[in-house]
Amino acid sequence: MSARATFSGGVAVITGAGAGIGAGLARYANHLGMTVVLADIDGAAIAALRDELSAAIDVVCDVRSPDAVQDLADRTYREVGPVRLLVNNAGIEQFGYLWDTPLDNWQRVVDINISGVFHGVRAFLPKMMAAGEQAWVWNLSSVGAVVAIPLQTPYIMSKHAVLAMTECLRLEVEKAGHGNHIHVQAVLPGAVVSDIFDSAGGVADGDFTAAEAQRTAMLGIKATAMDPLAAAETVFEQAAAGRFYLTTQESVVSAMKHRAEVLAAQRPPTLK
Repeated sequence: MSARATFSGGVAVITGAGAGIGAGLARYANHLGMTVVLADIDGAAIAALRDELSAAIDVVCDVRSPDAVQDLADRTYREVGPVRLLVNNAGIEQFGYLWDTPLDNWQRVVDINISGVFHGVRAFLPKMMAAGEQAWVWNLSSVGAVVAIPLQTPYIMSKHAVLAMTECLRLEVEKAGHGNHIHVQAVLPGAVVSDIFDSAGGVADGDFTAAEAQRTAMLGIKATAMDPLAAAETVFEQAAAGRFYLTTQESVVSAMKHRAEVLAAQRPPTLK
């Protein structure tokens, strides 16, 4: 089926909807005819996006808080309706050697990138299962989930965790008897235009130069990164086709193949 036939008329909840691929997914969901609940800690960003879209509401939400995410779920079902698509997208970056990473920065990555996904699943999935209707859960991993990159360890670690969480969740949903109507899918974007590198954490002590050099290298990728709306269209069409791994670019598939080869050969990670 096409993405429009699959998703049109439903409700989509997207965390981290204020920028980057989150905003792209929100715009494309609205284009398909969905009512979009825009959730983000940046209230101004989602308010502006709400005004742009034809059917959307904005809810300021910090995904680090289980209570805030539960309130988001309760409000959505109370005021908007059953959720057809949940997108656990909110995420942040961190640069620097692992031993230089400030404790607060490490915890923030874990709380947003990993626990934020868990809070979304825990708040929404029971409601989606109880509704008994066709519904989708997308957890935003990354090409970072299938590579090893120095000076970005907290982020890379978090995306490996989200991918594993999503793979296990798919099995659990099936084991619990909901696999015929709850579709769990992992989204692995490649380079997509966003501000994630600009706003990424760095280091206060230790090798500041190395951390900022990595930031500069990643910022250089933005010049050739994929447009968020184009990435969103690709993800929606793959999801409607029933794929589990939703990838935005062929480079992601290549990275997945390389990862499989490295693991099968038991080769250690090497610097390029």
